[in-house]
Amino acid sequence: MLTLGIVNTYDKIKVLDAHYRAIARAAPICHAFGFSLALFDFPFKMDADELVDYVADKTTIGESGKYLKMLHEKRHLFVFDLPKKGFQPQFGSVIVTTSKPEKKFAMTPETFADEILHNKSFLVLVGLGRKGLPKDLFGLARYHLDITSQGVSLETCTAIGCIPSYIMGIVNTKRADK
Repeated sequence: MLTLGIVNTYDKIKVLDAHYRAIARAAPICHAFGFSLALFDFPFKMDADELVDYVADKTTIGESGKYLKMLHEKRHLFVFDLPKKGFQPQFGSVIVTTSKPEKKFAMTPETFADEILHNKSFLVLVGLGRKGLPKDLFGLARYHLDITSQGVSLETCTAIGCIPSYIMGIVNTKRADK
């Protein structure tokens, strides 16, 4: 299973436009490239059904929540508090996205694609907020991924679009070459 995990680092109490807009933008990307979507530490006090309706009501992005609804119906939408000691094991190995990966944890996009081809499961974490992912999450991750391989920092929604599309492009190219 491949899962894109968005970690909220904005306000933990008040719902902002950035929250539901990021969810609405991520859903069609996840649907198109075969990823599940996991939301961590969002300030929503609602279950997944209510969240889907809320996002669909608030924006026209993603065809007014069509893809978010599809993910939810297929049980590919998850909403969690941020875990203190580790992420849910069913998501597989945790990858933090960063423009500054530690060398000993660095994973290239090509290596990531190879692991996917070997049916490995991954949770790819992207930070939603000005500061990116909290540094304590790096200690919970097995891998660090710089999707650009050049140290270029990407805005959250750019990363949300880039990571699944680029990785699955590599995966599909490697499959075609076999």
